[in-house]
Amino acid sequence: MTRGLVVGEALIDIVGGDEHVGGSPLNVAVGLGRLGRAVDFLTYIADDAYGQRITDYVEAAGVQLISESRSAKRTATARSTIAADGSADYVFDLDWRLSGTPPVAPPLFVHTGSIAAVQDPGCLAVAALIDTYRVSATITFDPNVRPSLIADRESAVARIEHLVERSDIVKVSEEDLHWIDPARPPEQIARTWLGLGPAIVAVTMADRGAVAFCAAGVARVPTRAVRVVDTVGAGDSFMAGLLDALWGLGLLGGDRRTALRGIAVDALTAALEEASLSSALTVARAGADLPDRAALEAASRR
Repeated sequence: MTRGLVVGEALIDIVGGDEHVGGSPLNVAVGLGRLGRAVDFLTYIADDAYGQRITDYVEAAGVQLISESRSAKRTATARSTIAADGSADYVFDLDWRLSGTPPVAPPLFVHTGSIAAVQDPGCLAVAALIDTYRVSATITFDPNVRPSLIADRESAVARIEHLVERSDIVKVSEEDLHWIDPARPPEQIARTWLGLGPAIVAVTMADRGAVAFCAAGVARVPTRAVRVVDTVGAGDSFMAGLLDALWGLGLLGGDRRTALRGIAVDALTAALEEASLSSALTVARAGADLPDRAALEAASRR
């Protein structure tokens, strides 16, 4: 069976007195696992109570946690504050590292992003891993910027752009693009990024839907009407839905790079619609509770 590989942070979100498993890459891996996709996850957690909770959560979604992931001294945490509009702010206790190349067969795709892409020293290992796999695998990336963890903004932006150049699919929020380059409109930045190498650059725009750029043109979808409980995991759910849709179209894998670059606007629009639906189902629930295949299919029939 062909498998995907997700690389990045896993942590425990602490909101008031509640604790939830979190981390942007973890959410993407779990989202794909719940959709029935075969995924391996490489992260950095400890052999402690929080680490075991993360392991149980990932494996319950059908995701295989790579054994080298359990090498940290303590499992990371993020204390979250939810604002009145459902948005979240975070304070992190996190050390990000990776050791070696995961001992798995060449994956269909490699996804990374967020803290894993910019935080020393682990981000250097992530970049090396991407370079190792990019000939044989589709590379996907979501910057998902965490400003509170970034001490050197210029260095972080350079690392983000380095990964954009090496990626086939980039998903980014409008908020992240404002942070990365406040002087330019987000869609202009996305078009520039498309010229750096990716086949698809998708931008989520909160209540204004999503837009994606590809060689064939521009695809747009509106936001689905839903009562927002909170936005935790919304972008990760969008990423998982987008990857699932492109996987279903047979467009993932290094040998499918030319086909991915040739994606038609109609096909990209349909993929964005699935991604948007996945995100809508997530924001209607508390926490990053991403939908499974049954929930996604039921909602698509409404």
